[in-house]
Amino acid sequence: MKMREICETLDISRRALQGYEKAGLVSATGRNKYGHLLYDETAKLRIEKIKFYQQLGFSLKEISSLIDAPNIVVKEALEKQVEKLKNERTEKDKLIEKANQMIAALVNENNHK
Repeated sequence: MKMREICETLDISRRALQGYEKAGLVSATGRNKYGHLLYDETAKLRIEKIKFYQQLGFSLKEISSLIDAPNIVVKEALEKQVEKLKNERTEKDKLIEKANQMIAALVNENNHK
């Protein structure tokens, strides 16, 4: 697949893919006769994994140490990240509740004017 096709298929920007390459996370597997970078299925799967790790909140530096790590290392990192995300969700839920209380108070205040 050409870079454009990879980007469209995986819904990533060209710049993001270039960033992955610059970080040494993935590389094109060849070029076609027009000089377009090509990526095979293995590269595509690797890019999908990188994108997933980013969605979980890992930095490219962290992904560099995880991408080829043994399963036990990846498992521990994922468990830790899931716990972190759960804590963030709890904090966001508290903020949402507080904002809703403030909205309700403002509505009540306006109704009494």
